[in-house]
Amino acid sequence: MVEKKLLLGDEAIALGAIHAGLSGVYAYPGTPSTEITEFIQGNALARERGIHSRWSTNEKTAMEAALGMSFMGKRAMVCMKHVGLNVCADPFVNSGMTGVNGGIIVLVADDPSMHSSQDEQDSRFYGKFALIPTFEPSSQQEAYDMMSAAFDYSEQQHLPVLMRVTTRMAHSRAVVKVATIAREENELNYNAVASSWVLLPANARKRNDIVTAQQAQLEADAVSSAFNQYMDGADKSLGIIASGIGYNYVMECFPDGCPYPLLKISQYPLPKELVRKLMAACEKVLVVEEGQPFIEDIIRGVGDSAQIQGKLSGELPRTGELNPDIVKKALGMESDECYAACEDVVPRPPALCMGCGHRDVYAALNEVLKEYENARVFGDIGCYTLGFLPPYRAIHSCVDMGASITMAKGAADAGQWPAVAIIGDSTFTHSGMTGLLDAINENANITVIISDNLTTGMTGGQNSAGTNKFEAICRGLGLSDEHLHVVVPLPKNMQEITDIIRQEINYNGTSVIIPRRECLQTLRRHLKEKRAKEQEGKQ
Repeated sequence: MVEKKLLLGDEAIALGAIHAGLSGVYAYPGTPSTEITEFIQGNALARERGIHSRWSTNEKTAMEAALGMSFMGKRAMVCMKHVGLNVCADPFVNSGMTGVNGGIIVLVADDPSMHSSQDEQDSRFYGKFALIPTFEPSSQQEAYDMMSAAFDYSEQQHLPVLMRVTTRMAHSRAVVKVATIAREENELNYNAVASSWVLLPANARKRNDIVTAQQAQLEADAVSSAFNQYMDGADKSLGIIASGIGYNYVMECFPDGCPYPLLKISQYPLPKELVRKLMAACEKVLVVEEGQPFIEDIIRGVGDSAQIQGKLSGELPRTGELNPDIVKKALGMESDECYAACEDVVPRPPALCMGCGHRDVYAALNEVLKEYENARVFGDIGCYTLGFLPPYRAIHSCVDMGASITMAKGAADAGQWPAVAIIGDSTFTHSGMTGLLDAINENANITVIISDNLTTGMTGGQNSAGTNKFEAICRGLGLSDEHLHVVVPLPKNMQEITDIIRQEINYNGTSVIIPRRECLQTLRRHLKEKRAKEQEGKQ
């Protein structure tokens, strides 16, 4: 039995995982992947089954917890955005060496055009690097269907599976046919072999030989995969290789059917046998793929490079998202620019919410730093990164999660003073604690501001792992109470806040200031929920 649902790509992935017998999802919020975990948290069957869905402190802890669940025979999924894969690269790459007991899917949402990210990295390179199979759905329906197939394949090959989607796939909706009966969860088992999971060099070398030997089978499976399709066409002047959502864009260009031979790729390693077949049949080959020229670069070693068109040859842009208009131009077709930006809409830069506590923090910090020559403020990932924009222009760097504290320390080591780090509450527990430990151990001459709005605000108000624990964490890392301060960022407290910032900048050592006030967005939501409960109580 099946039923139809209108689902985001993220929701199709989440429901597909639940219906495939998922026992736990482990994730840190990151656009465009956040809605996967949120859907599972709100799903009735997931709650009934007790599927784990609490947010992890960061992507590394998420990956390691999923490995623990897999070790015990259960199916687990890890969700993150592309830069989160950098954070969990150590356990992710090593998971190819350990293998799996219960199936693992590592779901990574890439962000071409950098809508909310620092770069456009393409996660398919990680799958190739780690020698594990990679799946890339081309539609919401395929995303749902792939979950069951990918979990089965993970357990069949005893390897994790990387599943890669991009922003449009994650955040666009389509009607999806879904099952009405879900697969049961795996039973707990003790089949994991310690010699595979204990990566001492002697064990790891044996596993490395096994995993390397598997690659030929993985590629053969990709050739015969139902998700990879070779579709012949009458016009052999051009062949098209399309992957992921790029396949959807190609098909939108040809509503009556593609006249050219077309190779759809949604499972890797790259099925070179199918690529050779297409290249032998066609005069030219256009590669349509979202992200970096991953396929295009590989196939230049398979056939005649002069035959290949795509991002490296200039037919498609190297940066930004694809869309049907761009693909039409690459195909030499007329385009009516349906997807062009509307010129009548005036761009509006993002800004901190009116009344946000971060505003008061930056106002106080800027007031104090007027007194110092060449002060430098090292920022971090979160809403407060908007402090770089007018009217505050308060930060000088923002590189990756947690870098504010370690960069401030490095600057202080170089002789910079004042060196101030500003970091959010969720980012601090994600990646900032170890940097603060380094600073405390050397008593680095830095001032750290943990701007605590009691939530993970930038991604929609998820729970923050360290809420109400930051003072204890700082003390546990060795910071003295004398240089640990908690303030309430409100205009009426401006004198107190500026006095404390000035005092700690002038202290020759590591200090921490915690401005704490709840995010206005979550405060409104919590008040609304409270009123609703009170109303229910009266009825």
